[in-house]
Amino acid sequence: MNEKEFQTFDFLINEEDETMLLLYAQETEPNNPRIELIPEEKSAILYRSENDEIQLNDIPYEVFDSLAETDKLMVCELSAEEREEDTKIVYAYEAEISD
Repeated sequence: MNEKEFQTFDFLINEEDETMLLLYAQETEPNNPRIELIPEEKSAILYRSENDEIQLNDIPYEVFDSLAETDKLMVCELSAEEREEDTKIVYAYEAEISD
């Protein structure tokens, strides 16, 4: 898997309008995670810890709309495996939303 694929992320919105962020697991465990939404730039910054942040770009409007009425985002960090069926959840946590 190359570096660009490792930076891939996706948002899922369920029927109850709850949003989850999926991305590949980072090397360190998250500590006091939060996410800063920047709707006018269609982006966000996930602060996994004090010294670890991930820039998320080209986020669909529907994601910002879904997150407008909530103060937390569920995040799942997945293992990067050769075969999709071998993928595991490494970290699952809620990130406080700030804007």
